[in-house]
Order: sequence, then C-alpha cells, then structure tokens
Amino acid sequence: MSVLGLRVEITGFDWDYGNQQKNWPKHKVKNEEAEQVFFNKPLLIAKDTKHSNKEKRYFCLGHTNDNRKLFISFTVRVRKIRIISARDMNVKERKIYEKI
Repeated sequence: MSVLGLRVEITGFDWDYGNQQKNWPKHKVKNEEAEQVFFNKPLLIAKDTKHSNKEKRYFCLGHTNDNRKLFISFTVRVRKIRIISARDMNVKERKIYEKI
C-alpha cells in the first residue's frame, strides 16, 4: 500500500493506547473497521495541511467491508499507519466520495 504515491511500503497499523480506545466510545467505529478502509476501493487520500504542524498528517475517505463510509485521519510512522481518528463521513464528505 502506498500513501499519496509515496514509495514507502506500509507494513501494518500502529495503534497507540489513547487512539485505540477513543474511536469506539466517541464514534462507534471499531479499530478493525478503520483498518478495512485502506484495503477497499475507491480510497481518497489527501494531505491534512491544517493539522500537519509536528508531523505530516493525512485524511482519507473510504468504506469498510460492510460499506460503512468513514473519514479517517492518520499519519505514517516507521512504515505503519497510525490512525488518529475514525468517524462516519458527514454529508459533504459523502457527496465528494460518491463522485469518485
């Protein structure tokens, strides 16, 4: 898997304890669902310049194996995707995703 055309081979996911525990109570998204998005097409990935002060961050629009449409913010650390937040797409994001 490549992120934004970077020639970095992604070897998996890296969940820190805080992010691993927050997506379910806050957004009802299981970690496994968030990971599925990266393996399903279409997958729209863009740079998150607004939140990239300390490290490069990205966001993506994609869907799970059950076709749940999710917005995910993430970064890449040592060839692993670290998901920061995962939630259902809002109306505007869903319209953008459905156009591709």
